[in-house]
Amino acid sequence: MASVTKIELLTPLEVADAMRVSTMTVYRLVKSGQIPAIRVGKHLRIRVADLNTYLESRMVTPSQEGGAWLAE
Repeated sequence: MASVTKIELLTPLEVADAMRVSTMTVYRLVKSGQIPAIRVGKHLRIRVADLNTYLESRMVTPSQEGGAWLAE
């Protein structure tokens, strides 16, 4: 029998709690393709690695203009 690699999966509610957003925001991000998800029956699951990739892609760094990056 082949071994199965354990993948850490989160529910949309767990992702919403971690990001401090609503579950509807998480569903929108999944629907738009910004965060990949796995469908298990009627339920969605999000890999921790995919969530981390999304968060890293959204990282903002201050520019030399002093805070103008907040308005973008």
